[in-house]
Amino acid sequence: MLELRPTCEHCNKALPPDSTEARICSYECTFCANCVETILKNTCPNCGGGFMPRPIRPSKNWHGDNFLGANPASRIVKHRPVNLEEHAKLLAAQNDLSPEKR
Repeated sequence: MLELRPTCEHCNKALPPDSTEARICSYECTFCANCVETILKNTCPNCGGGFMPRPIRPSKNWHGDNFLGANPASRIVKHRPVNLEEHAKLLAAQNDLSPEKR
């Protein structure tokens, strides 16, 4: 089950469970859309993969207790700003490969 991390790992912007700005990689590294687009260039600094919009867990119990009340979002902040020099090296090594070809 997704953790639904509460903030962007780079800029620490709040990303509540219903945020449409949250982006995650396949390892659930979580960043805001602005950081993904302008700083990270759709490349996760932790794994090198791409990002997708994070799904939104329902706030209401529509069916089978599959909602925030039964499965709350994480409160653990993972604020670890990206080393921009190292990220530039990763971007250069990927040579503009699209996420599905990395």
